[in-house]
Amino acid sequence: MQTFSCQCGNTLHFANTRCVSCGLMLGFMPDEKKVSAFTHHDKGVWRSAANGRLYRQCKNYSVQDVCNWMIPVAEPGELCASCELTRTIPNLDQPDNRRLWARMEQAKRRLLYTLYKLELPVISRQQDPQQGLGFEFLEDQTEDEYGNELTVKNFVTTGHNAGIITLDLKEAEPSSRVKMREELNEQYRTLVGHFRHESGHYFWDRLVRNSGWLNDFRELFGDERLDYTYALQHYYEQGPAPDWHKVWVSAYASMHPWEDWAETWAHYLHMVDTLETASDFDFSVKSHQVINPLQQLPQSDEAISEAHFNQLYNDWCRLTAVLNALNRSMGLDDAYPFVLSNMAIDKLRFVHNVISAAQSN
Repeated sequence: MQTFSCQCGNTLHFANTRCVSCGLMLGFMPDEKKVSAFTHHDKGVWRSAANGRLYRQCKNYSVQDVCNWMIPVAEPGELCASCELTRTIPNLDQPDNRRLWARMEQAKRRLLYTLYKLELPVISRQQDPQQGLGFEFLEDQTEDEYGNELTVKNFVTTGHNAGIITLDLKEAEPSSRVKMREELNEQYRTLVGHFRHESGHYFWDRLVRNSGWLNDFRELFGDERLDYTYALQHYYEQGPAPDWHKVWVSAYASMHPWEDWAETWAHYLHMVDTLETASDFDFSVKSHQVINPLQQLPQSDEAISEAHFNQLYNDWCRLTAVLNALNRSMGLDDAYPFVLSNMAIDKLRFVHNVISAAQSN
């Protein structure tokens, strides 16, 4: 994630809605992939200080105050490119749900920013009614239709099905997420991580299923035709493979080849987004300047793609060593509590190559 500049020279961040220096309203322009200051032009219409073009605020910005994205004035619809992907929102009559919904939308926008920068095909449900991307933010049912309290039923399961990503609203509450992380003995559990993981399933369907990558995928990750339900049950009853750290990027990745791919995909998105941030701040480690992987041109040439990955991975190793040392100095847990095996690195390289090929096409 990079920073942006206001017309007054102040630094702007991705989630900002107003410049604290000049006071102008701010908004993210998906068509430009940047945050800009805006001046009022006409009723409901704003002019970007960055490119001079006219935009409208997303309805979830102007009315609900849970968004900061803009819509080019020539485009139809009341919702921005991010909010139109949300099919179901939580019941806003419930206390705290608006706050949790806002966190969900913010994490989704962070995911989409990276996908846009990687030039990956974000195809909506409107464009593809059968396999298009959509999001549902749901909560466990605790009341009946008359408002009577119930023993929790209809548990929400975070997951992906044919383009629809469902997320449990509890994941937007840090205390609930920490509790779940401890119960599952996970090293890392974040809201944006959930979005990145589930997007991996969507892109497996888009980029790997029925593609020339499938055989290579099976050689590296395993056969995805293995019984998923059995693998899931076995994982939660028996735990991960005892040597998971030698083969997989996380314990959960050892559950099934689909989850191995999704965990590796999410890890790759963590890497490129964090490296872009470091590069944006001119971060260097012992004279090694961190390169922004999201500014490198897509390459179909295997040798160049391999060189790009090696640069990315080496920068990542240097950067995370510093991040962990800084956290330890503050008495905090490691920012990056992972040690990657050669097999896990090969899987990350595979994800990198699939994305590079998708960009080239």
